[in-house]
Amino acid sequence: MNALKRIISKPVAAAIFGAATLAVPASLAVPEAPAVASTQANDLDRAVRALRAITTMRADFVQTDRAGNALRGELTLRNPGRIRFEYDGDTNMLVVSDGRALTLVDYDVSQVERWPISNSPLGALLDPDRDMRRYGTLQSSGSDNVISVLVRDPNRPEFGTITLIFQENANAPGGLQLASWVALDSQNTRTTVRLRNHRYGMSVPNSAFTYRDPRRSSRRPG
Repeated sequence: MNALKRIISKPVAAAIFGAATLAVPASLAVPEAPAVASTQANDLDRAVRALRAITTMRADFVQTDRAGNALRGELTLRNPGRIRFEYDGDTNMLVVSDGRALTLVDYDVSQVERWPISNSPLGALLDPDRDMRRYGTLQSSGSDNVISVLVRDPNRPEFGTITLIFQENANAPGGLQLASWVALDSQNTRTTVRLRNHRYGMSVPNSAFTYRDPRRSSRRPG
């Protein structure tokens, strides 16, 4: 198993998967003027609405670890709670959520690992009970066309953090397109996922969020 596969076999990293979170700027660490606070609240609400406005989506992704190793593939999302990461090339793995748990399937070693959605940074994307308004903090993006939201549960630091990056796009649900995210687990494992070629509104069957269990196919007949 190569170094990147060892990284993404870690529980929180399987949430697509550790990346450096943005430090909270000093300007956000102190009380804001009412007009600034109102603008920030509005941007946070816009990000929440845009995320929840997605019914189905497909996009190409590039997943990069701290060392710069990259994996590519296609993401399929269906709200609420379902996601699939189909990897290209010789990366014989699959990451899938059925709305309850996130599952990492490694076909090379016939291994399956599962974690509750709420225990991973991807809970901010997939868990309908995760209130991004409560756990999200608007970050300075340096651009009027970009909204950056850091999501963490201060009472559960072991779940890690995820920073969601949205870009203005009139063709995306809610007028904002999820462009990328960065996740950081409690062991400081970092992963960045960048999306492109977004497509929305297609029919996605339940079978897209299932998987072939390699543990069954690898057993010898009794």
